[in-house]
Amino acid sequence: MPKKESAKERIVSVAFDLFYQEGIRAVGIDRIIEESGVAKASFYRNFPTKDQLIVAYLERRSETRLEAIEEVKRQFPDSPKEQLYALLEELVERMKSPHFRGCSFMNAIVEFPDEEHPGHQAAMVSRHKIWEQVEVIARQAGARNPIQLTYQLQLLKEGVVMSAYMDKGSYHPDYFLDACKVLIEGQLS
Repeated sequence: MPKKESAKERIVSVAFDLFYQEGIRAVGIDRIIEESGVAKASFYRNFPTKDQLIVAYLERRSETRLEAIEEVKRQFPDSPKEQLYALLEELVERMKSPHFRGCSFMNAIVEFPDEEHPGHQAAMVSRHKIWEQVEVIARQAGARNPIQLTYQLQLLKEGVVMSAYMDKGSYHPDYFLDACKVLIEGQLS
């Protein structure tokens, strides 16, 4: 019998979807309480402030991305190069979703430009952890300059994410993958 989700888990699960789909500032606490089915007192016992929920949401998003990286490593345990390609292809697949709304970390940073805001800080930490893992893979793949390759892939990824969101069906994921391939092959040859 599956374990019943705690109130805290239900709250974060609802925030996971709503914050991503509609924006963090656009979604109020009352809506999260209603959709998660928890009592107001239970909500505030778990998250005394919305900022704490925002951080939990971003941490869950980070865990999801880091799990995807680990899954790719398991799929291609002996080929870091294939791991890089698989991560890029997985990104392209996510961008094809009708519910794709860009990068949750970039979105949070835009919504909270104050570098002292907990949401801004959590998004930056999460983003850093993810790209740190990509750099490890680039290093294992034998990139001549793994820091440079990682940064170049990051720039391309951030650009294509915005393009895929803004241009919807008219963006070209194959152009993105071709550009990434040029960078990867150039670093590994």
